[in-house]
Amino acid sequence: MKTIVILGSTGSIGTNTLDIVDRFPTEFRVAGLTAGSNDALLETQIRRFKPRIVALSDPSAATRLRQRCLDLSVEILAGQEGLVQVASATEADLVVSAIVGGAGLVPTLAAIRSKKHIALANKEPMVMAGKLMQEEARRHGIRIFPVDSEHSAIFQSLEGHRITDVRRVILTASGGALWTLTKDELQDVSAERALQHPNWKMGAKITIDSATLMNKGLEVVEARWLFDIPESRIDVMIHRESIVHSLVEYEDRSMIAQLGLPDMRTPISYAMRYPERLPLDLPSLDLTEIGTLTFCKPDHDRFPCLDLGYESLKIGGTMPAAMNAANEVAVEAFLQGGIRFTDISDIIRSTMLAHSAREVENIEAALDADRWAREKAESLVHALPR
Repeated sequence: MKTIVILGSTGSIGTNTLDIVDRFPTEFRVAGLTAGSNDALLETQIRRFKPRIVALSDPSAATRLRQRCLDLSVEILAGQEGLVQVASATEADLVVSAIVGGAGLVPTLAAIRSKKHIALANKEPMVMAGKLMQEEARRHGIRIFPVDSEHSAIFQSLEGHRITDVRRVILTASGGALWTLTKDELQDVSAERALQHPNWKMGAKITIDSATLMNKGLEVVEARWLFDIPESRIDVMIHRESIVHSLVEYEDRSMIAQLGLPDMRTPISYAMRYPERLPLDLPSLDLTEIGTLTFCKPDHDRFPCLDLGYESLKIGGTMPAAMNAANEVAVEAFLQGGIRFTDISDIIRSTMLAHSAREVENIEAALDADRWAREKAESLVHALPR
């Protein structure tokens, strides 16, 4: 039996992970859970899965949870220190890292330094400090298993092959909810419209990232560090059906891809049980029913965020961390109705132009860049006409 901790248990990835635990109670045991402020759902999870320790990043939510869990023997912590303690839980074999955004960096790095294998679902820690995370993983003898469907597909397509034989990796992208809109139409699109993803059920932030293609820009950065492949050998292709999750091309021009219906439980379970596969009770992929799979190149003019991902890698150092922080600020402003959809890429670009990148020699460098970029992006948001 494998003992796990889930960072971000109340989000989409977290709830899907617990669904797998529920389906395979002899395979997994939950030692710890964390959440942001959703104390009501976390209480339900505590009563069902009986973790020893939990934490909420919102101290007031932790106070409410303590009052409602007086009848339970569970330790309830708060704030970033609480998240770090849960991530470092002594008995855990695997930490599923699913905290949204850059807030996942510190607890995920703490888990690595506590010699826990990582199932990485939130790409932001790898974007902010990918080189540092991989160095720490090697130093402590642990592995980082990708959970993103695209990176899991690459991981699976690399199995049994030599990395030296890889010519390029190809990340597929659904194109999000707004792929068919013109550049003019994108200016006035509402948050409600942008949140209507055609294939996946995800949280608000990642759904907007999908609509801007920033999600793919972040994934390019993540792929560079996960697989030690330079950005010049990472391509992106629009695939609206979300059936081919990504591909690897080898030097002999053969391609290996991983296919499946869009359900996150497949890549989650593979990371949780690697190298074994769990017999999931999910529908099988029927290509005869689907009939047609389509592919096209990204539109860099309508969706400039993808290029910003590549640009951040070329500059290197703290630039990806600054880009990520500016994106988080801009997406939140858009969701709150403070800026237009097309302002998102402008704010990120302006923040990057103002940022002086330096090497990420330690976690403080990444966190400093994150703080600076958030302040800069917020000033840009406030400067825009309402």
